[in-house]
Amino acid sequence: MSCMGCHNSLGNRQLYLLRILWRTVDHRATHAVSLPSQNFQCKQMWLCMVHRRFLSSQSYGVRVRFAPSPTGFLHLGGLRTALYNFLFAKKHGGSFILRMEDTDQSRFLSGAADRIEDMLEWAGIAPDESPKKGGDFGPYQQSKRLDMYRQAADTLVQSGAAYYCFCSPQRLDLLKKEALRSRQNPRYDNRCRSLHLDQVAEKLGQRQPHVIRFRLEEGVEPFEDMVFGWNRHEVAALEGDPVIIKGDGFPTYHLANVVDDHFMQISHVLRGSEWLISTSKHLLMYRAFGWKPPTFAHLPLLLNKDGSKLSKRQGDIFIEHFAKNGCLPEALLDLITNCGSGFTKNRPGREIVDLVSDFDASRLMTHSATLDLEKLPDFNKMHLVRRINNAAKCDSLVKDLQGHIRQAYGTQMQEEDVLHNDYIKRVLHLRKGHITCLHDLLAPDYAYLWIRPSVQLEQLENVSSEAQNILALAMEMILRHASEQTTEHLNLELKGLAEKIEKCQYRSVMKVLRLALSGLQQGPSVAEMMVSLGPTEIQYRLQRAMER
Repeated sequence: MSCMGCHNSLGNRQLYLLRILWRTVDHRATHAVSLPSQNFQCKQMWLCMVHRRFLSSQSYGVRVRFAPSPTGFLHLGGLRTALYNFLFAKKHGGSFILRMEDTDQSRFLSGAADRIEDMLEWAGIAPDESPKKGGDFGPYQQSKRLDMYRQAADTLVQSGAAYYCFCSPQRLDLLKKEALRSRQNPRYDNRCRSLHLDQVAEKLGQRQPHVIRFRLEEGVEPFEDMVFGWNRHEVAALEGDPVIIKGDGFPTYHLANVVDDHFMQISHVLRGSEWLISTSKHLLMYRAFGWKPPTFAHLPLLLNKDGSKLSKRQGDIFIEHFAKNGCLPEALLDLITNCGSGFTKNRPGREIVDLVSDFDASRLMTHSATLDLEKLPDFNKMHLVRRINNAAKCDSLVKDLQGHIRQAYGTQMQEEDVLHNDYIKRVLHLRKGHITCLHDLLAPDYAYLWIRPSVQLEQLENVSSEAQNILALAMEMILRHASEQTTEHLNLELKGLAEKIEKCQYRSVMKVLRLALSGLQQGPSVAEMMVSLGPTEIQYRLQRAMER
């Protein structure tokens, strides 16, 4: 239902009833929330959100959100927060919402919002509602909800819970410097709290630059966090009144997240533990609005192996980096959950369905999780083997590898037989357990798999005059032992083959076979090449070398 539709369907009687209904929905309300009276279009959105809030409040359901700022790429810490929200939602049959907190225009990065959502989809934890997917509680970008925040702030001003502040940046900077000089924590001195209404009206009439601040009150009620237990921070004694609407008209995080969580019917807020100390401030806002707050769960930090905090400056913690370098999403999720709490048991090898099944929020611990990225190759190898052994997933790997091969070796490939599904699938099965990701098969040591050598018999005879005999014996060996293709077995057979050729040393025999099979004079052992190529491809290459 559009905002205009909501407004046109509501008369004066209905507007009055909405005020009553809002108090009914939020039964903890201490006062009725007055409706804004300034801009007609803003009022439409405000009434529409109230209407939605009332209609949706009649149905129960778990609703959680992941609310990143689109100021850069999604990193491991953000992925873990999103994952825990996803798991909590799916565990309880609820909804997982992606909301972009893009109100800091100075740090906004074009395209970042789409890339964040793309990476969540890549990881297999796609949101149920998002900027791209839409939903009943949109828009899902805060920059498109500015009128609503302004109306919410005006409501707080009208009730006395917020006020206009006209202090200049110069004055605020002096306050900060003085506090630091006195070795105190910088804080606003709440000077504009005491302005009379006529003073405020005069300054607004003069169009003086201003912000809106929320009035912090003493007597914060304790709250029970799902992870950290009972908490209470007397913010009024430690901080000055926070800005909720900035000079550019955009809201700060404190106001926007409270308003959005309320109107989007968020039932549980799972976010990083760095926000724990701000929760009492947010609860004061919920009380000022007369709204029932969600349940909070503050997640412990994800740290590097050495105990330091993850930093965007590291570069290698961005999800796009892992995806680009061949990491499987299930391996990454398995790793970042295996090092933390929140599960009935910790065991490597879990996929998303296992993570949902094992997830138990009551088992979340307050201590930070230590991430060892050096274990990622082993996790990736394990999950890659699983994909190869799954027929449908293996077909997908084949398509991915075909694309990578074309991109890496397209100009060098003379024949495209090496791109046939059966051939690539055979390579994957032969090399599973040896490679950690698909990209390993693009390394120079594996180039022979995709570039069939064009070697003349004359070149092989320059290495050994027994080249023709060596190729014939190798062909017989492969035909005789096609079902016993292991490196250990082939090494023994190759030694036996060399002993049959009296005029040629073992080293020369291997050089001939390596050159015939790969066109290389140096590289992996011949036995390893043969295992990777498989009997059919070996026979093809040996036969072609003998006929040239």
